[in-house]
Parts: sequence; structure tokens; C-alpha cells
Amino acid sequence: MGIGRTVGIALGGVALLGGVGAIGFLGVLALLTVADGSEPAEAAPADPPPTVAAPAPDPQPAEGDWADQAAALTGIPPRALAAYVAADAYAREELGCDVGWNTLAGIGWVESHHGTLQGGSIEDDGVARPGIRGIPLDGENETMRIPDSDGGALDGDTEWDRAVGPMQFIPETWRIWGVSASGEGEPSPHSIDDAAFTAARYLCQTDGTLAEPEQWIRAIRSYNDTADYQQRVAATAEGYRTLTADIPLDAEG
Repeated sequence: MGIGRTVGIALGGVALLGGVGAIGFLGVLALLTVADGSEPAEAAPADPPPTVAAPAPDPQPAEGDWADQAAALTGIPPRALAAYVAADAYAREELGCDVGWNTLAGIGWVESHHGTLQGGSIEDDGVARPGIRGIPLDGENETMRIPDSDGGALDGDTEWDRAVGPMQFIPETWRIWGVSASGEGEPSPHSIDDAAFTAARYLCQTDGTLAEPEQWIRAIRSYNDTADYQQRVAATAEGYRTLTADIPLDAEG
């Protein structure tokens, strides 16, 4: 399924908790707190906080379709939001896996502020420009030590691997899991469409779904195994869910 089938086909699932069942992300945060022994994270990452950081009681959607309303309420760039929704629909239809567009959006915010880090943006073709490349994974600055695995083809570094693109994949992970959202050509980690589809595919490989809190935690842990990261993603995803909860599902997309 390509990006061309974005919002319209996914409207039946956009108001779900985002992969997690009735306990919701607040339950996930509680479980993470118990497991880690720390206090829950704030409602969204800081520096600077997105619009989801503050409670938003009963947000009233503006005129327009679901995507326009959701983008306006959450501050997610419309092009990135379309990719997250399409990737969630792909996971549900093709993989039988509940991921949740807001789970993907939570990761996208924590990893790259939806492709806007380093002064960039996601352009109309879905590519983040300039390309986003993380710091060298050389064992310093609390990073893993991962020597170059791709000759610098993806990350431009022939000595150490670096995380790449709006969803921050390392080259070896991308080589194994990378998928083209359009089904054509080589997938690119700089494309928010390909990166979101790949993230959904990668998250689903742990348990085949993120429908239950424990499954959600295991999936996010496979992406980044730190309690702080899991809490930030959970809090941000819950914020996005809350802000979009009152948008009518029959809004045309």
C-alpha cells in the first residue's frame, strides 16, 4: 500500500489509543514507572515542549478534514502526519498489527521533531532536507559503539555508524528492515514515508501487535532501550491522542 492511500483509508483507526488497548498510555506510563522505579515523564518532551505538553481539555476541531484538524491541533507538520497515518494503516492491513499513528508520531517527535531538527523540514515529496544525521556512534556521549557498516553510504561516515533520517535508523537496521512506502525504488531513511512504514514494520516484529501495554513497551524498547525514551514517546503519543479525540471520524480525508 503506497502513500497515496493515506488518511482516507485509515480514518476507522485514527481515534484509537494508538496500538494500546483500554488501559491506554497512562497505564503504559504507570507500568514503566513501576519497572524503572522513577517518576513518570512530563506530558511531552521539553526543549521546547510541543503543543501536546499542556493538557488540552475538549479540543474543538477547526473546519476542514481530519488531517487538517489533527495537524492544527497537534502541531505535527501535515506531510509527516500523512505518513504516520498511512504507515499505521499499512501495519493494520498488511501486517495485522496495531501500531497507532500517534505511536509513530511520538517516535517522530522524540527522534527529530518530525524532521525539523538541524533547521530542516519535510518537503512535499516527503524527504527531510537537509538530511538528518546523528552523532557518531563511537561509544562516547552515552552512545553504543558501532563501527561503520555501510561504507558511509547512508550516513556519510566511513568510521562510525550514525542514526539517519526523521525516524533515526542506523544503517544496519535500515538494511534489514527498510521498506519503500510506494512499493517502488530503493527505500530511503530520509523519506518520512519510507521511514514511518519501516518503523511500523520494525515495531511489529517483536509481538506482532502493540495492542497491549506490555507489548507496546517491548516494541518501543526494541527501538530504544531506555526508560526515559519509552516514557517520552508514551507521553507524547498520549498527548496526540488526547488532542485529536474529538475530531469526528466522518471528517472527509
